Amino acid sequence: MRGSTPRSTYRLQISSTFTLHQAAALVDYLRDLGVSHAYSSPLLAATPGSTHGYDTVDFSSVDAERGGDEGFDAFDSALRDHGLGLILDIVPNHMGVGVPDVNPWWWDVLRYGRYAEHAPALDVDWDFGNQRLRIPVLADSPDALDHLQVQFGELRYADHRYPLAADSDTEGGTPQEVHDRQHYELVNWRRADTDLNYRRFFAINDLAAVRVERPEIFEAVHALVLRWVERGSVEGLRVDHPDGLADPGGYLHRLADSAPRTWLVVEKILETGETLPGSWPVAGTTGYDALNEVGGVFIDPAGEEALTALDTELAGTSVDFEAMIRSCKRAVADGILQSEVRRLARLVPDLSGAEDSLAELLACFPVYRSYLPEGAEYLQHAAGYAATSRPDLAELLAVLHERLLVADSELAVRFQQTSGMVMAKGVEDTAYYRWSRFVALNEVGGDPTRFGLTVAEFHAACGRRQEHSPDGMTTLSTHDTTRSEDVRGRLAVLAEIPEAWAGVVRRWDDLAPLPDRPLAHMLWQNIVGAWPLDRDRAHLYAHKAAREGGVSTNWSDPDEDFERRMHAAVDALFDNPEMGVQLVVDRIKKFGWSNSLGMKLLQLMMPGVPDVYQGTEIWDHSLVDPDNRRWIDFDHRRSLLLRLDDGWLPPLDETGAAKLLVVSRALRVRNAHRLSGYQPVRADGPAAAHLVGFDRGGVIALATRLPLRLAAAEGWGQTVVELPPGDWSDALTGARYDGGTRLVTEVLDDYPVALLVAG
Repeated sequence: MRGSTPRSTYRLQISSTFTLHQAAALVDYLRDLGVSHAYSSPLLAATPGSTHGYDTVDFSSVDAERGGDEGFDAFDSALRDHGLGLILDIVPNHMGVGVPDVNPWWWDVLRYGRYAEHAPALDVDWDFGNQRLRIPVLADSPDALDHLQVQFGELRYADHRYPLAADSDTEGGTPQEVHDRQHYELVNWRRADTDLNYRRFFAINDLAAVRVERPEIFEAVHALVLRWVERGSVEGLRVDHPDGLADPGGYLHRLADSAPRTWLVVEKILETGETLPGSWPVAGTTGYDALNEVGGVFIDPAGEEALTALDTELAGTSVDFEAMIRSCKRAVADGILQSEVRRLARLVPDLSGAEDSLAELLACFPVYRSYLPEGAEYLQHAAGYAATSRPDLAELLAVLHERLLVADSELAVRFQQTSGMVMAKGVEDTAYYRWSRFVALNEVGGDPTRFGLTVAEFHAACGRRQEHSPDGMTTLSTHDTTRSEDVRGRLAVLAEIPEAWAGVVRRWDDLAPLPDRPLAHMLWQNIVGAWPLDRDRAHLYAHKAAREGGVSTNWSDPDEDFERRMHAAVDALFDNPEMGVQLVVDRIKKFGWSNSLGMKLLQLMMPGVPDVYQGTEIWDHSLVDPDNRRWIDFDHRRSLLLRLDDGWLPPLDETGAAKLLVVSRALRVRNAHRLSGYQPVRADGPAAAHLVGFDRGGVIALATRLPLRLAAAEGWGQTVVELPPGDWSDALTGARYDGGTRLVTEVLDDYPVALLVAG
């Protein structure tokens, strides 16, 4: 690992509604909470009104809406005054181009074309566009170009503004004639799927890829950030979407060489069994893998059979998720990302049918991407799977396979950049919204076919983490997770009572019928997981989930009649007392609280650098963005922490103060103790399977799993846990224990978790 490693981080979403000045005023709270580093969302100048900051328009300045240079300096000063460091999220793969005039690079290329000063920064196939950059903004109307206007030396369409080419500023003609002389071509918005000639971030037209593999572009993109690193204002970098880069390994080595004392982590999604390339100079990932390991051990594998039967009943057939993934990915390759596939096919003009074969390879690729020559086995797997799925393409697939192994060829590079796009859009943004068997498993980097982890499997995963990436980040919630940790913790309880849940689903389907029954099941689970939530939040989630899944409605051609019926079904949850949502939630919520405390304690104390996503130090039942970026009441959290520090031991209830107790005490223990090693702690007795715990070298974390079944079996009984010799104190309650054999019911008397510290 290069440079110093944070002990913990706290993610802050900086925006116009929570600025750097407000973040500066929060630093003392973060210090008291126990974190060592604030962890900020992107801060460079972004598209006006951006809520997330991943649409940088100027790499050389701080975003004014987020506080500008003055705000950054205030935040930096506050962090230094309170002894905290800063981890910064950076976005090297793409920039925002939705508002052309605020992005000087994009504006320059529109004005001067292929030979503009900043043209090398963009990944454009100029030859395919007849030397013009295609911009998909025109409406479906056949006379869309008639609405063009030339005003104040610019070409305008609706709310969009574009520059005139240098040699066209004084030439006359109709607006359409002026348009035809430019270095760009405004085209129908639907053509983005098929005929675009610039690489995007996934299928987002307003995010254009940056060729950061060029040394001069790397320098321009990172100049300000590296100045912050050099002066000590930034101690770590989180690299967004490395899979989109032409040469991720080369980029990371250049970054590490430019910031040699900086902690580096990558936002990389690993499939089950996959590891980061060993040559990368990074501490690890941003923690989606840890998220699924921690969540998995709180899910009861015994619930799989009944929930699978319910899913089959609702879908009308048994769901083959592997086949669903291939189908969804193929639809993406043939649909919203067809422009990318066609660009690949143009690189092999001698191969008839290359587009079909490339799309099939992408649909069959088992991970997000390979990093040739590392990961060649994934390409072999894809070629074999594709040949089995489409034997008519077998010969052509074999030829493509050989050519794609030439790691430095443009074909191989672009294929690797594209495979992650197809995976993300096909799986996370489509299949995860279609397969509703048990949505607690449908999380970024997860495997919904793997129904929970045994305690032994969890310990094995932690052992691997301790060995291979002890300084990588761990997390439970992020701005990109499909639902928050507390929603998943509550939903995990349903796996303990699958038959009862199936009865609820059938009753609700009768009371609020929806022809797309799997979607209804998706909605019921998420709304129960997030309850109580206001009606608007529920409708916004339903709207997004239905359109992302794309079965009964979609983004490009929504079915208004179906969506009216869907929103009526959601309204029934609020308006029809027979639905009894609160009764269902009341049955499971206290067990969900237990799961949440257990998940959080394990994540905070397991190998790795734990992150706390903003606001989740108390209960946070958020759904997918933008729901998880809502305003956070930090004053309330401050007041609760003050009460805890005055000696209050809160009950396990709706306030979430018990979670704040766990988070603050665990973070403070990490500050006070250098954790080392990893040794499972095992229980013995009738309820031994309900305990999961480990020893980090004088610090022991213990958590309850499957709490509903434990309660049904009348608790821990004579189950015992063996503590190492010596004196132990619980950092949560202050209770003290001698080493040796202890009854679990004694150690977990106050809370379903314990954090024992030697001495």
